[in-house]
Amino acid sequence: MEINALARESLINAGGIIESAFSLAKYSIEFSSAAFDQLWLFDMEALPADLIRRGMAVEDPTAEHGLRLTIEDYPFANDGLILWDAIKQWVSDYVNHYYPEPSLVQSDGELQAWWTEVRTKGHADKKDEPWWPVLKTPENLIHILTTIIWVNCWAPCSCELWAVYVCWLLP
Repeated sequence: MEINALARESLINAGGIIESAFSLAKYSIEFSSAAFDQLWLFDMEALPADLIRRGMAVEDPTAEHGLRLTIEDYPFANDGLILWDAIKQWVSDYVNHYYPEPSLVQSDGELQAWWTEVRTKGHADKKDEPWWPVLKTPENLIHILTTIIWVNCWAPCSCELWAVYVCWLLP
């Protein structure tokens, strides 16, 4: 996690690049953190849900990826949905190999403890929110893992652009 350490040392630290370059100066990180806190909902972090929430897509079971984009030539969505589907397929193959029956997910104490820890310790400030998915079936696990992989690998690209808009471009 060297990149995280480097970011803390020079990018998001007090007096760092973000505070020096963005118009909100020393309030940039605080402002984006407060806004992100209000907008972050685990169930909306999956790419399809995010696109729908932002009005960039509507559900359409006949369309590729199950979504019809409101802007057909939207590279983030077009490329992102290909990546989303690839991640979901890989996760599905893995989960279905180890959990061929729904009861195996519910009865796996270590898996259930992990999901409880994600919600109650990893996101203690949001542990009581009603939008957390339940973990009872392989399908639940596939969606949870696909979302976590998406959020930690690909979604930061869009988040960083949002932060630039909010903290740099505002007067």
